[in-house]
Amino acid sequence: MTDTDRDLEHTLDDIVAARDRDDMQPTVDALERQLRLHPDNARVNYEMGGAHDTAGAEELALGFYERALDLGLDGDLRVRCLLQYGSTLRNLGRGAESLAVFDRAVDADPDLAALKVFRALTLHSMDRRDAALAELLLVIADHVPTADIARYTAAIRGNARYLSDLDG
Repeated sequence: MTDTDRDLEHTLDDIVAARDRDDMQPTVDALERQLRLHPDNARVNYEMGGAHDTAGAEELALGFYERALDLGLDGDLRVRCLLQYGSTLRNLGRGAESLAVFDRAVDADPDLAALKVFRALTLHSMDRRDAALAELLLVIADHVPTADIARYTAAIRGNARYLSDLDG
């Protein structure tokens, strides 16, 4: 990583840390300046998508998420971008596209509970409530490490299979 890259990362960290979710315009303005300087930077595009998304400009956010992914966003930021992109598609009533994004993301990172929770929200929005509940039951079985859940893990998984079968 070059000094310029490190400087940009610090600048982006500062912009994101200073954001006010109730007034996203200063964040959008600051990110637009960075976008003019670094139009092909995956993180700048991702952060711009997130800022527009938070500001309620979801349609505009989609293009920035797509561009960030096309530019090779990786690691934790890629996971966050996929989650936000899939969630935004769901919020815009584009359930099938949202589900496809979450399916690819879960296939790539099957242990990430947040992806599965947001995938369940997409299933629910598509009136696939049995599949949504099944997904959440599996998240509980896999990620809630308490004695009472452990005692009933087999039953929870069995109910998840049953609900998945109902979904067809």
